[in-house]
Amino acid sequence: MHSLRIVLCRPSHPGNIGAAARAMKTMGLSDLRLVTPEKFPAPEAQWMATHAQDVLQGAKIHAGLGEAIADCVAAFALSARPREWSTQVLDARAAAARAAALDGPVAFVFGNEQAGLTNEEMLACQYLVHIPSDPGFSSLNLAQAVQVVAYELRMTSNPEVERFRKEKAATVRDLEGLYAHLEQAAIESEFFDPASGSKLRTRLRRLFSRVPDLEREEVNILRGLLNALQARRRK
Repeated sequence: MHSLRIVLCRPSHPGNIGAAARAMKTMGLSDLRLVTPEKFPAPEAQWMATHAQDVLQGAKIHAGLGEAIADCVAAFALSARPREWSTQVLDARAAAARAAALDGPVAFVFGNEQAGLTNEEMLACQYLVHIPSDPGFSSLNLAQAVQVVAYELRMTSNPEVERFRKEKAATVRDLEGLYAHLEQAAIESEFFDPASGSKLRTRLRRLFSRVPDLEREEVNILRGLLNALQARRRK
């Protein structure tokens, strides 16, 4: 389970960071990333990370979510709130199964305790994940949510399952490069005006989020086509 990553965005309570580390340790996970934590390191985190100080000490701090997931082949965003423009929506069990089928680093992204994930953070991920709960009280504590997801990941992991994928999966960095290239081509062709208020950027992300297991070579083919079209137009 070394390729599975837990990312906490802007956590405000260090105790939750420690409890999340403990939740990860019980399920065999160790790759913890923190995006601009409000207070870390902190004694409260150590107190809550019972027997999981190694996970806590190994946690990496990032300035932004993009940096934390750049090398991942997929990022799964946890949210209790529906989003009208959301990417593929899965429950925690289905998300774990999807993650288990991927070849490469995979991140599960959790938002701030009070506000959750921002729209920008959601758009940086390829899947939206929810934990089925009582509609009258759907808010889980951050560490509890991490525990549920970590459990589902452990239940779906099977080291004896052979991976048949031969091609390298596209990383988040690859996808971000494709989105930027598409936008550049759209602007150059006058198909898209950034000042128009168009939702093209969001819709392109939604479009590609529906393509499961996009490969790096496939991204390169699309970008090669864009390069050829741009060169022809410039002539």
